[in-house]
Amino acid sequence: MIRSRGAIVALLTGLNFLNYLDRFVVAAVLPPLMADLGLSNFQGGLLATVFLLGYFATAPLFGKLGDRLSRKRLIAFGVLTWSAATVASGLTNSLWTLLLARAAVGIGEASYATLAPTIIDDVSPPDKKGKMLAVFFLAVPVGSACGYLLGGFIQQHWGWRTAFFVAGGPGVALAVLCLAIQEPVRKHLADAKAKILETAGTLFRVPLYRRAVLGYCAHTAAIGAFAFWAPKFLSERFFDDLASQPITATSAAEVLGKANFWFGVVTVVAGAIGTIVGGAWADRAARGLPVIPDGASHDHLHNRMAVNAQLRVCAIGVAIAAPLTAAAFLVPKAWMFFVCAGIAEVGLFLSTSPINVIMLRAVPAYMRASAMAVAIFSIHLFGDLWSPSLLGLMMDYAPIVIAMMALPMLFAIAGALWWPRKHEGEAGEAGNLPPARIQD
Repeated sequence: MIRSRGAIVALLTGLNFLNYLDRFVVAAVLPPLMADLGLSNFQGGLLATVFLLGYFATAPLFGKLGDRLSRKRLIAFGVLTWSAATVASGLTNSLWTLLLARAAVGIGEASYATLAPTIIDDVSPPDKKGKMLAVFFLAVPVGSACGYLLGGFIQQHWGWRTAFFVAGGPGVALAVLCLAIQEPVRKHLADAKAKILETAGTLFRVPLYRRAVLGYCAHTAAIGAFAFWAPKFLSERFFDDLASQPITATSAAEVLGKANFWFGVVTVVAGAIGTIVGGAWADRAARGLPVIPDGASHDHLHNRMAVNAQLRVCAIGVAIAAPLTAAAFLVPKAWMFFVCAGIAEVGLFLSTSPINVIMLRAVPAYMRASAMAVAIFSIHLFGDLWSPSLLGLMMDYAPIVIAMMALPMLFAIAGALWWPRKHEGEAGEAGNLPPARIQD
């Protein structure tokens, strides 16, 4: 059995790395994939949309199951599902079969992404939750960047199909290891009869949780579309800068590979810095406040103060990112893009750890798995479920630079929603929450 907190966090972080590597391999190989299958920009964007349909549609189900069943078995099922579906993505020959494979990837990832943070939260002491989740979410920029790097390299040398085969294999071995985790004992369980919509309604009556999730919707919509279309944007707008030879002698695959490489490098460096700094900053902001009594309600004044302090970290991050993202789309040179985008990504990833701490901390302990599931459902339904397809549609009818300018506007909206309200929630913060059922 895997009992060590460090070993559990390391295993789940490794899986999160593969999770995001699998997800962003699609963006890395998108231009040749679209060319081979004859897809428009809108149809290319549908690959992200259908992935998220599978993802967000099943996340609440896994959240409810995770509140009362073995989380490690649900996680293992999810990892096996997404790994097999990633391999299947490389075998498809039509838009419809590829859409089915990407939907299956989304279903598998929903199980893992919903439940893994709750296990880390359970095994981490209160003063280290931000740090532990920062380690876990460090896999987001690193895995995303490696998806660009690996996908770009493989498609350049062996074709886009091979990239899916390589990305999908390792998850099978790690899925088996998940079954060896010794799950922490949970003291509270939610009422098994509660309906998903009723649970969501209850959670959204908590103002801090509601505001955190709405801001996260705008953030996710923008960053999802940006991450999906960035390699194509780079290879089209900065073809001359990225070409190592005269344009007539430079293949599109080489330019796309170079765009993936540099965007991956910037993402891993900026994302790691932002995630680590954001986690440490969130912990420090909470430590500067009065100590929260043991067993205190999520609605305790000091707990709300801590949540607001962490929301401020998220708001500052997107306030940095919004103008720099706009500048990145307008600058005339590739190196200028990477400088602006790199600093913007530091700001965007500042929120990675604190926003997840907020969503777990703003609700009662017995509803945390459901809170994560409802949040995932919401940010995808109102966020990146539609944004890659809609941006692709805009790119079909408008210059790519004009279409991309919609993204910094969404970051600005996220910042406005996340900025703390001084007197929020002094009464009635909890809403009508159901009582916990104590486990024998």
